[in-house]
Amino acid sequence: MPPLFPTINASLNLTAAIFLLLGYGAVRRKDIVRHRQYMVTALCASALFLVCYLTYHYLHGSTHYQHHGILRIIYFFILLTHTPLAALIVPFIIAAVFFALKGNFTAHVKITRWLWPTWMYVSVTGVIIYIMLYLF
Repeated sequence: MPPLFPTINASLNLTAAIFLLLGYGAVRRKDIVRHRQYMVTALCASALFLVCYLTYHYLHGSTHYQHHGILRIIYFFILLTHTPLAALIVPFIIAAVFFALKGNFTAHVKITRWLWPTWMYVSVTGVIIYIMLYLF
């Protein structure tokens, strides 16, 4: 059975991805109230993920990938794209929220046009990394 913290982390990543999708759908329908609710939920899930992730790695350290061959190559490719993007999006998420709260939707949209797919990628690949580490 996988350790508790990684399972919680994967669940929070999945939750963020679901609410990012719902938020995208709401904004496409011009349902700004639901968009805001969904995106705040995605933000909370990602923030909680970050706290749990840092806590787990502080207490546990690194987990090494045990498989070899093509799976190892795929795993490290995903990890090597996921990790820098995960760090990169944090200030941009803060900026996007700041612009939305200030009512500067031009700047908000300019950031979120590339931020949203990147955030989705980070959330989904976080779940894939969990699956590859603990369920294969």
